[in-house]
Amino acid sequence: MHLEQLKYIVEVTKTRSISIAAKNLHVSQSTISKAITNLEQELGINLFTRSRLGAIPTAEGKNIIKKAYEIVVKIHEIQEEAQAQTSLINGEISLSASPSLFTPLLLKSLSNFKKDYPNFRIVMTEKKSPNIIEDVLQGKIDMGLALIDEINWNSHEELVFETLLEGEIMVCVNKHSPLAFSDYLTPQELINETVVMYDGGIWKDSISVFMNRFGSLNILFTSNNTEVIKKAVSEGLAISFLMDIALKDDHYVKSGEIIPIPLMNFESNRSFGWVRSKKKHFSLAAREFLKYLKLQISKLE
Repeated sequence: MHLEQLKYIVEVTKTRSISIAAKNLHVSQSTISKAITNLEQELGINLFTRSRLGAIPTAEGKNIIKKAYEIVVKIHEIQEEAQAQTSLINGEISLSASPSLFTPLLLKSLSNFKKDYPNFRIVMTEKKSPNIIEDVLQGKIDMGLALIDEINWNSHEELVFETLLEGEIMVCVNKHSPLAFSDYLTPQELINETVVMYDGGIWKDSISVFMNRFGSLNILFTSNNTEVIKKAVSEGLAISFLMDIALKDDHYVKSGEIIPIPLMNFESNRSFGWVRSKKKHFSLAAREFLKYLKLQISKLE
């Protein structure tokens, strides 16, 4: 008895036809017919009744075919598992993350993933959320990690997303700033302060709302590089607004150079999550990495 024989009788049972089964399995009809005949002789029973109407399992053959089907399914599971492990050992995934998520949180997840799969290649870029969505839609990346609030989901039905965590905007000040001793800050206390801003979609909208409601801010410069922004704050050049999750384990915060302070009386919560396209296969590797990221997030709670 050979595995091929089991595959043949399962496919013939499904199709009720030796010719169709041969076409599906890319072998000749004679190959399948001979294999079934040899198996029937070996087992001492007829597995099929063959006629012009096709090949129908006999009463005796049904139990044999059922067990053959179970074996074939298990073989497929073994092959899929082997392919999955191979993809994790030698595969590649491409990701893009918004600056607020391009943090120790994400880097720790990457580090842990690489420890378990050292030969796996991860291509990571830092981009604004609208650009991440564009890359996802064009199939350039396997998964994006973005500000969910920046996306118009009604116009992107082909996207799948999940919220991973909620972030809060913090006012970041230098340790020598008079504001550093505050338990919280209100918008009114920040008017006329010199500010360095992240140059990106929802941040611009938020600051526009802020200034329309409370008054102008003295913006020193804008940048899409969060390290440049934090450097400016640490040197006392200005204050800034950054997400609390972007400040987890941050070296400026841990050293005390930057003091993050909650902003009161202003809607500042933001939702972060992952997003992918329904049109692009969601690989096992991408799903596995997502587990590592979620585990790291759970440690923050």
